Amino acid sequence: MRILLSALGAAALTLPSSAQEDAPEKESTPTFLNRRGTEHFFAGRIAESLQDWDRVVKMVPRQAPHHWQRGIALYYAGRYGDGVAQFKIHQTVNGTDVENAVWHFICAVRAKGGTVKNAREKMYPYAGDRRIPLREVHALFKGSGSTEKVLAAAGRDQSDKLKLRNHLCYAHLYLGLYYEALGETGKAAEHMKKAAVDYKMDHYMGKVAQIHHNLRTGKKQPVRQ
Repeated sequence: MRILLSALGAAALTLPSSAQEDAPEKESTPTFLNRRGTEHFFAGRIAESLQDWDRVVKMVPRQAPHHWQRGIALYYAGRYGDGVAQFKIHQTVNGTDVENAVWHFICAVRAKGGTVKNAREKMYPYAGDRRIPLREVHALFKGSGSTEKVLAAAGRDQSDKLKLRNHLCYAHLYLGLYYEALGETGKAAEHMKKAAVDYKMDHYMGKVAQIHHNLRTGKKQPVRQ
């Protein structure tokens, strides 16, 4: 995902001055809760991260559309309907992001009454996201692409080893999520291990791959922030 909530500026997570005066403790501020929620998430404490992030979006409703991190946590908490709602409102502020379309898709598949067919029909259209290999990832989820095309796009430019590793991390992360949505757990685990271990990256989505791998394999190991 491209828009980090933490990058929106301190004012974005600050209550009006009157509300701040009423807050008796540091722990009651949105900035603190958002930071602690992130710490909980990377430690694999999904429920605790959502306790904090749910409070944040209630305290600062105007920031709710930007909180895609909360949407990812909702997926891992099994709150798929809430995840659909979070990624739906995020689409209003980040409408070209393929990753948002994909996370909306996987939540929709697992939400009550959800199916792959219906999720594909309602999937947000490709809107020009040029990051490699997200065009091919979108086509895969939409039903017109393939695993081979995603991997070919990710591995095409081998002139920069770090960029290649990053492209392959993203490719296997979304292939893992794709096969999980289809119920093919073996393939999902294989691809997610590659994203989390073989092509490990320490940016936010690289860490999401690590969290996913740990949660699905029962590991308690926290992810380094």
